[in-house]
Amino acid sequence: MTRSVQALAYARPSALESSQVGASLGLETAGGLTPRGAEAHPRFFAGFLSAPRIAARGLLAVADVAAARYYQRTLAASLDPVVTGNGDRLRFESFSGCCGVYARLDVLREGLEGERTGHGTTNVDVNNPLRDALSRITADDPLHLRVGPEELAVTTLDGPVVEKKVPLPDRWLRGFAEAQVASAGFDLRAELSAAQAVAFLRSLPRGSGNAARGAQWVVASGSALRPTTRPVPGAVCLPGPERLVALQRVLRHATALRVYGPPVADGAPVASAWEVVLPGMRLTLTLSPDASRGFSGEGGVLEALATDEAAADAELVSVLLAWEPTIEPATLAERSGLSVERVRAALTRLGTAGRVGYDLADAAYFHRELPYDADRAERHNPRLVAARELAGAGAVSLDGTLAYVASGDRRYQVRESEGVLTCTCQWWADYRGKRGPCKHALAVTMVRRGATVAGGVR
Repeated sequence: MTRSVQALAYARPSALESSQVGASLGLETAGGLTPRGAEAHPRFFAGFLSAPRIAARGLLAVADVAAARYYQRTLAASLDPVVTGNGDRLRFESFSGCCGVYARLDVLREGLEGERTGHGTTNVDVNNPLRDALSRITADDPLHLRVGPEELAVTTLDGPVVEKKVPLPDRWLRGFAEAQVASAGFDLRAELSAAQAVAFLRSLPRGSGNAARGAQWVVASGSALRPTTRPVPGAVCLPGPERLVALQRVLRHATALRVYGPPVADGAPVASAWEVVLPGMRLTLTLSPDASRGFSGEGGVLEALATDEAAADAELVSVLLAWEPTIEPATLAERSGLSVERVRAALTRLGTAGRVGYDLADAAYFHRELPYDADRAERHNPRLVAARELAGAGAVSLDGTLAYVASGDRRYQVRESEGVLTCTCQWWADYRGKRGPCKHALAVTMVRRGATVAGGVR
């Protein structure tokens, strides 16, 4: 598994401090991007939280996921959460070490009291002493939040820094992109009241070993959720229900629970999203189709990465992004001159570089710039690299709706029917397109659309 080391440099540790005028939560930032360009310690917000206890528990839930491995549990490895300022809200995001759970806390305009939220994305330091301090907040006394250095300290950041070095696997980066692509295909399947949400989530197992049970399903029944033995229409997959444990942090403050999932085509497990609605905030966990199967191998982004057209479209669309909290493909299509379909493909490609995410509550993309070299996830995607090598080596021959791909000592047949490519390889036999195209189908797509493949990797 390819990995690098991510160095996060903070001016000082994040801390919760008390004084005669009240408590102050200072979240320190590492390097990130803003409308002004790259900054070592960007500043996004200074003001008060309208619901301090809830915000503290929501932030702890996001940190819980960052530190967790829900499958093949080993020593915890945590990458500090990512924060994005979108002008009217703050978004805190994390991804589990096993690449199977994506978490996001959206602190909305009504949850913030103070200056207008800045724009940009960076990591925030969430250290163990801070976690302990946040867990002790039991009242909604006024709490001042600062995301980024104090104004007085902005010009005096040349001293010692607090540096963290964490492993950053390529599959972790790919997981961020795949979770966004999966979410864009979800619909709202159920909405529960606060009491029903608490009852349902507290009934789920917490599990202590590897979460390797088979997929479970639930379906809306009146105003509640009930288990179902098979994926009937409208059902939602609940793979590894113990992976929702982070939601327990905020349950007592929930006003509703929204459940999202894709249309159910057969009995195969699928991803799902679980959103707890809170006063002025939303906490969402997105689960991969199986606890033993991370988002990184789902393959939902591969077709958008396989052509030069998508690359050029993504470059054009990227210059039109302006840290919007909601991105409307139709508006981008009008401004760029592209079709809505091409804009969506471009957004998928931008998602692989961490430049857009997807918000289920708004049913819209949002702009952010993850603070690491997420382009590396594309360069090292195994199927994408193998497909480019096949196409660049002249291994693909076309014959109408058929194509033949020479790979190793075998020759595979790729057939197109109603826009769908099938292949005679073992990958297609195993997954039938449920985890994206195989390398042979990708290579055929590249050749048919004239992608530049010389040298294997663009």
